[in-house]
Amino acid sequence: MRLKNVPGCRERIAESKYVIPEEELASCAGRWHEIFGREGEIHIEIGMGKGRFIHELASLNPDILYIGIEKYSAVLLRAVQKMEEEPKGNLIFIRMDAENIADVFAPGEVDRIYLNFSDPWPKDRHAKRRLPSREFLARYDKILKADGRIEFKTDNRVLFDWAVEELPGSVFGADVITYDLHSDEKLMEGNVMTEYEEKFSGMGNPICKYIITRK
Repeated sequence: MRLKNVPGCRERIAESKYVIPEEELASCAGRWHEIFGREGEIHIEIGMGKGRFIHELASLNPDILYIGIEKYSAVLLRAVQKMEEEPKGNLIFIRMDAENIADVFAPGEVDRIYLNFSDPWPKDRHAKRRLPSREFLARYDKILKADGRIEFKTDNRVLFDWAVEELPGSVFGADVITYDLHSDEKLMEGNVMTEYEEKFSGMGNPICKYIITRK
């Protein structure tokens, strides 16, 4: 969700040591282990919102390197503030439009991609902007390792059904599809909830999830 404009948020983000400067993004592809200063799997969340999900993952998995991507400065600022309170050496943020994802990561550099409660872009003419679209899946294909995977969660059944229908037009196939994540004990093992997941599941809305890998 896009928040109202927060005066000075872009300046605050630009000054943060937890955010890669926009002018340096073009030089990051293939250098993420160098940027973090150590080796490890690279997991990214696209459209991370306020950062609760990826911040908790970074806490639970200190050996994995996490990169949170968010388009809106006012939202990203919330994640930066959380990092200032609880710094994580294995978590870095990027402010960017996900359409440019293949410019920031080298081919095969990413181990896992998380898409959580993505903007549904409900108008048909905006379908290509949806993060689980076949257009975006083609971008993910460029940066994922051969055995890399994508995990997508949403409470929006219309968006989820559409996302599943996009898969045959891509190189990816579903390993897991569930229309009620919270009723599946196996899938709930280690499940980290986002702000939206907690809110909508608390309202009784079933959470859909897929896990996809290359066919």
